[in-house]
Amino acid sequence: MRGPGLLWMLQTAVGLSMAGPMFVVGLEFFRSGRTAAGVGFFGLGLVALYFPTYLLNRIGGPRTWIRRRLGRDKDGPEADRETSSLLERLRNW
Repeated sequence: MRGPGLLWMLQTAVGLSMAGPMFVVGLEFFRSGRTAAGVGFFGLGLVALYFPTYLLNRIGGPRTWIRRRLGRDKDGPEADRETSSLLERLRNW
């Protein structure tokens, strides 16, 4: 059984570093009686916690970046197009 990889641990650390302060602020809002603001900050914290994973899943991992840089990404969604401009890729994103 393999453990979590280095990239997964990095994603988790980045997510927690962004979401941690939001969770603390949300907890303080709850303690002071401002429930709506506390729920809002907890929600923002959950979004910030998952955002690095979402972003990495959306744009691909390091192997995908290297394949794109070397021009060898022929098994991706743009396999039928030999050359695609940056503008076309952004439109399809």
